[in-house]
Amino acid sequence: MGLANKTIVFVAGLGCIGKDTCKALVKRNVKNLIILDRLDKPEIIDEIKKVNPKTNVTYQSYDVMAPVSESCKTLAKIFAKYKKVDVLVNGAGILDDHAIEKTIAINFTGLVNTTTAIMPFWDIRNGGPGGSLCNIGSVTGFNAIYQVPVYSASKAAVVSFTQSLAKLSKITGVKAYTVNPGITATSLVQSFNSWLDVEPCVAQKLLEHPTQTTEQCAESFAKAIERDENGALWKMDLGTLEPIKWDIYWDSHI
Repeated sequence: MGLANKTIVFVAGLGCIGKDTCKALVKRNVKNLIILDRLDKPEIIDEIKKVNPKTNVTYQSYDVMAPVSESCKTLAKIFAKYKKVDVLVNGAGILDDHAIEKTIAINFTGLVNTTTAIMPFWDIRNGGPGGSLCNIGSVTGFNAIYQVPVYSASKAAVVSFTQSLAKLSKITGVKAYTVNPGITATSLVQSFNSWLDVEPCVAQKLLEHPTQTTEQCAESFAKAIERDENGALWKMDLGTLEPIKWDIYWDSHI
């Protein structure tokens, strides 16, 4: 689908990849881009607005670790103002295997809570119009960076959760897919802690391999949102966007 005249809510849209993805989205004539982030960075908001003044770009303070009830209040205000939201992008994430609880809270629990909060507004069983969820996973959700097992597991959880949501789309009317970046040149990977310090130089070793720029990643990101394919598992690596096949080794038969 095209993105012209769409309303997109982007959680944690002011990070390195988020900022460049927001720019890529407004270039595609998105009607409204609502950026939810913990940090207020008006200079980045202005930078995004200048890319395409026709797009209405707004910022709202949002803590991804807030309980579902608080997330519902935030989304209620957004729906009251804009009447509809076409796409929710769950983009919050940290990489620090010393911060175990925080990693799980931001990378997975926060994503689940925000998703849960928007469902009453979208669910066709409630008379809603449906919508699309774009969840940011990672290639580590398929093949772990074993020195950071907490981070890798949190991203694998995102992939699994999103696959369930995609299969529930016939019931809820809500599409879901993941975008999974490979190694991208951001501050996130410049320096980070391995679990139990099993590899103190993990960041340096990771960056010895080819990386993509945030601009390359952002362009693939925007293309995935344009395609809006329910259940898609997109790998975004070295400037490419490729579908990943999810092999079924066991089926509940439900």
